[in-house]
Amino acid sequence: MKNKARKVALYVAGGFVGLLSLAVLAAQIAAAQYFKIGPNGIDEAFYAPIRGREEYVAIRGEDKSNPVILLLHGGPGFGNEPDAPTFRPYEKTYTLVMWDQPGAGRTFRRAGDTIPSDLTVEDVVDDGIAVAELVKQRLNVDKLIVLGWSWGTVVGIGMAKKRPDLFAAYVGTGQLTSTAANNTWAYQRAMSNARQTGNAEAIADLERVGSWPYDTFEDFRTMLEWQRRLDGEPSRRMLLAPPFIHALLSSRYTFVDARSYARGVSASLEHFFGSKMDGPEIGVDLPATATEFDVPIVFIQGENDLNTPAALARRYFEQISAPHKDYVALDAGHSAPAASAVFIAALDEHVRPLVPH
Repeated sequence: MKNKARKVALYVAGGFVGLLSLAVLAAQIAAAQYFKIGPNGIDEAFYAPIRGREEYVAIRGEDKSNPVILLLHGGPGFGNEPDAPTFRPYEKTYTLVMWDQPGAGRTFRRAGDTIPSDLTVEDVVDDGIAVAELVKQRLNVDKLIVLGWSWGTVVGIGMAKKRPDLFAAYVGTGQLTSTAANNTWAYQRAMSNARQTGNAEAIADLERVGSWPYDTFEDFRTMLEWQRRLDGEPSRRMLLAPPFIHALLSSRYTFVDARSYARGVSASLEHFFGSKMDGPEIGVDLPATATEFDVPIVFIQGENDLNTPAALARRYFEQISAPHKDYVALDAGHSAPAASAVFIAALDEHVRPLVPH
């Protein structure tokens, strides 16, 4: 009986895996049709030699004459390509460049699922500049729009400040300002919500770990998890689920790519924050280091952002000096670009006129 039951279980499991494989294949075929680009467009994906590393770059758009946006993903480690369905509407009027930073997506996998132990924020900025130079030459354009999202705003601000000649404008959404200020705000919000709801477990945990700065990544993660839970947001682990599924269903991703993607997110967070909270991201303080620019600066910020609060972004924006600057407030959260119609309208109105013809 046991052998028979085991055989039945194996047949059922095999059938499930087979159906799942067929579902993934069907989704990939459908995605390939959905993402098909016409003859006037561009659809390229390749590994580029970037400062001694091979880094993954994908370029897509329906018309090569459209303005070019270099999209800098968040995280660190959250490569953008698995979320390509979100950005498909952008490809009608813009050419999108998606680059997997060191520690993210296919760049992480190409490096054997490793991150250079000495990788700094400045290194990522310099890699981004090298990618911008490559794209500028490859597409034969005068200047790019650099669009940073969340962690990508730190990279984008560094790129715009260091090489303003490459960019028609810097656009920030989910604008990070200071790691310390951002996480002090997060703690205060979490504790306020815990007390308002009478959540004794949350109050005890938050009092135990205290506010910023933290001695260990575990204490830091405890604070973030409570902030998200008390705001009704998914946990950090659950945040990985949609990108992982999107990666699995992507026509350009295999299961191994998707698994590597998830590993890259974890490895990047551990590297940039550090197990003892001494990693490269800890010292980020843009209001203290980056307020003078020689390139137009545009913030398109979700007013309901619970990760990078609008109040801090606006305060930073007011400190900035630039040849042109604009602050656009959207009725959205941290994922403002996912509201594609509204976000594209903001780009069309506030950024597109800045691109040289």
